[in-house]
Amino acid sequence: MFIEKQYLESWMQCIMERFDRLEKNISKPPEKERLTFNGELLLDNQDLCMMLNVSKRSLQRYRSLGWLSFKRIDQKTYYLESEVEKFIKEHLK
Repeated sequence: MFIEKQYLESWMQCIMERFDRLEKNISKPPEKERLTFNGELLLDNQDLCMMLNVSKRSLQRYRSLGWLSFKRIDQKTYYLESEVEKFIKEHLK
C-alpha cells in the first residue's frame, strides 16, 4: 500500500499542530512551596524519608528516642534543616 506524499505531509502537519496545542494546554506542576522558620528551611516527613531513605515509622522512632527534634505546625511534622544535619552527623554514620 502506497500513500501519496502530499496526503502524508498533510496528516503529519495536523498531528504536529495537535501536539503544539496539547503542549500549550499542559502546564508544569506547581513547585512545592518551601516553608521556612526563622529563615531556615523546614523539611516535612516525605522530604526526610526520601532524603534518608527510611520509612515514616523510622522517623517516628527517631523522634520518640529524642534523636531528631521536630516542630508541629497545623498537625504536620516538620524538621529544621540544621537539626537534620546534626542528626545525620551524630546517628547515621
